[in-house]
Amino acid sequence: MAKATVNKIISFSCVDGPGNRSAVFLQGCGFDCRYCHNPETIHACIHCGECVKYCKPGALTTKNERVNYDITKCVFCDECFRHCPHGASARTRELTAEQVMREVRRNLPFIRGITVSGGECTLWRDFLLELLSLAKAEGLGTLLDSNGSYEFSKDSELMTVTDGVMLDVKAWEREDHLRVTGCDNACVLRNLDWLARAGKLTEVRTVVVPELFDCRQTVREVSALLAKLGCLDARYKIIRYRPMGVREQYKGLTPPAEDFLQELAGIAAGYGLKDVVVI
Repeated sequence: MAKATVNKIISFSCVDGPGNRSAVFLQGCGFDCRYCHNPETIHACIHCGECVKYCKPGALTTKNERVNYDITKCVFCDECFRHCPHGASARTRELTAEQVMREVRRNLPFIRGITVSGGECTLWRDFLLELLSLAKAEGLGTLLDSNGSYEFSKDSELMTVTDGVMLDVKAWEREDHLRVTGCDNACVLRNLDWLARAGKLTEVRTVVVPELFDCRQTVREVSALLAKLGCLDARYKIIRYRPMGVREQYKGLTPPAEDFLQELAGIAAGYGLKDVVVI
C-alpha cells in the first residue's frame, strides 16, 4: 500500500470545498510562493533534531538519528516549525491510505466528502488513487486542492475517482508566476483549460497581492477563459493576502484594499461567472 507524509487531518471543514468535509493535508510542494500561509508544508523534514528541544510536551523525540512524532502528546503550539532552520515540519506522520480513511470514517455520517490538499497533494499520486478509491467506496465526494503542477489530463485513472479539482491560479503571465512561485505556469494554464472542458473544475482561487503581479489581468483572463468554455458555475474565490502565517521575509507585502477586491469580483461577474466569492 502506498504511503504519504501527512501534515494534518481536519475532521470537519466548511472551507475546503462544498459542505462539511474532512480535509487531509499532505507534506511537500514544488512551488515556493512568497505569500504561502502554510510554509511549513513545503519542505520535508531532514531530521536535524533542532526542533526537539522546543517541544515542551515531548511530542517530538529523536531515535536512531530520526525525529519521531507522537500526535497523542502534541498540543499544536507550532514551536517546532517556528524554530526549524530548514522551514519544514517534523509534526508529520507516514500513513497509508487505509490509515487515513480509518480516521475519516470516524466522521461519518457528518461529512459529505473529503478534500486532499497540501503542500501539493499530487506529489503523492499513488496514495491519492488509493485514498480517493476508498472514499468513493464509502459514498463520499472527492476533491483535490492543487497548485496545478500535475498534468491531470494524462491521468484518467486518478480523474475517475476525483469529482473535482480546486485549482490555484497564482498569476496569468509567466514572468509574474515565476516572481510569485519560482516556477513556470504553463502546466497550470493547461489544467485550467482541460479541467473546465472535462467538467472537473470545482473552484479557482487567486490570492491577490497587487505588488507581485497584475491581478486585474489574471482575474480577467481566467474569467474570460471560463466564460468561453461555458464553465460559469465553477466558483472563483478571490482571496485577500494576509500576513498571518507568512514567513518573516515576506510579511512586508501589502494586503489589498477592499474596493480593489470588489473591483476584481466585478470583473469576474462581468464575464457571467455565477459564483464569485471574496474572502
